[in-house]
Amino acid sequence: MKFIVSSSALLKQLQQISGVISSNTVLPILEDFLFEIADGKLHIVATDLETVMRVQIEVKSNENGRFCVPAKILLDTLKALPNQPLTINIEQNFAIEITSDNGKYKIMGENPDNFPKDPSNAGLQGFTLPSNALLTAINKTIFAVSTDDLRPAMTGVYFELNKDEIQFVATDAHRLVRYKRLNVNIGETGTFIVPRKPLNVLKNILPDNDDALSISHTANHLFIEHNDMSLICRLIDARFPDYKVVIPAENPYTLIINKVSFAAALRRVNVFANKSTNLVALSITGNELKLSAQDIDYNFEGNETMPCQYNGEPLQIGFNAKFLSEMLNAISSEDVKLELSTPSKAGLIKPTEQEADEDLLLLIMPLLIN
Repeated sequence: MKFIVSSSALLKQLQQISGVISSNTVLPILEDFLFEIADGKLHIVATDLETVMRVQIEVKSNENGRFCVPAKILLDTLKALPNQPLTINIEQNFAIEITSDNGKYKIMGENPDNFPKDPSNAGLQGFTLPSNALLTAINKTIFAVSTDDLRPAMTGVYFELNKDEIQFVATDAHRLVRYKRLNVNIGETGTFIVPRKPLNVLKNILPDNDDALSISHTANHLFIEHNDMSLICRLIDARFPDYKVVIPAENPYTLIINKVSFAAALRRVNVFANKSTNLVALSITGNELKLSAQDIDYNFEGNETMPCQYNGEPLQIGFNAKFLSEMLNAISSEDVKLELSTPSKAGLIKPTEQEADEDLLLLIMPLLIN
C-alpha cells in the first residue's frame, strides 16, 4: 500500500492528538498511531485506553488499508523535515518506508489488529455547544481540579446539564469554581465527570470561535466531534461532592479591587511567604488593604498596602496566595469583588462585570493565621 501526504499537514494533525499518548503505557501498541486509509482520506487514531482521539487528512492513494506506526519516531522525523510531499509505502510485514525529496527512512510498524477498538456508543444522548463556550469553561475550571487520586470524583470537571444551561464545576477541597453557561439549547438534564487529561488536550486544540461542537455521552463515555476531529473519553465513575452546601448563602462584607494590581501585589508578597503554605494575610480597614507574608524559618517578611473599596467591619483573613492568583487569572473583568464574612469562613470571588450568558463564581477556603 502506498500514499502521498504533505509532511507539514501530517505533522499538524499528529501533534493535535499526540497528547493522548502516555509516556508509561501498559501495552506497547499504545505507543503507536493507528493509520487507516479509506477513499482518499487518512484517519489517524491515538489512545491510552481511557481517551481516544481521531483526526483525518486528505491523501493521494488508490488503495485502502491500515497499519500502526510508533508515534515518537514518526513525530521526530516529521519535525526534522521541511514542508514537502512524502511518499509512504507499507510492506506486507508492516515495514514502513518514507521517501522525501532528499532521502528514505524506514520504520518498523505493527499489526493494526492489536490496536484497541473504540468504545461502544450505544444509548447515546447529545447536544451542541459553541467551541468557545467549552474552551472558556475548561480554562476557567481546570486549574481547580484535584490531583489527589484518592478522591477520584474531584480529579475531573463536573458537567451539570439543564434544558437551557450547562454548569461546569471543579474543586480540590481548598477552592471551588462554578462556571455557568446560559442561553444554550441542551435539551436534556444529567450529570457526569470528565477527567482532566482529555480536557487539557481539548484546551490546546479547540478553536476560539462559534463553531458547533457535537457533544454526546453514554453512561460511561463522552463523545465530542468537531469538523475532522473527534474525541472519546471514559467518564469518572464516582459521585461528585455536593458543592452547593459549601457555597455561603450570605457573606456580608464586600471588597472591590483592581484585578491586575491585586494579582501583582500577591505575587510580590508571596515571595516572602512560607513555601509550604503560601499564606498571605489580608488586613482590611476602611478603604485600605494590607497584604503581609512571613517565613519564620528564614526570617523573611513582606508587606504591601493598596487602596480598595470595602464595605464591612475591619477584617484580617489568610489565603493561599498561589491559589488566589490562579483564581484571579480566571476572571476577565477589570475589577474583582471578594465577598467575605469571618476569618474562618470561605470567601467568594466574582467578576464585577460578566457577559449576559455567563455566571462565574469562585470560592476559596481561608488559612489559619498564627
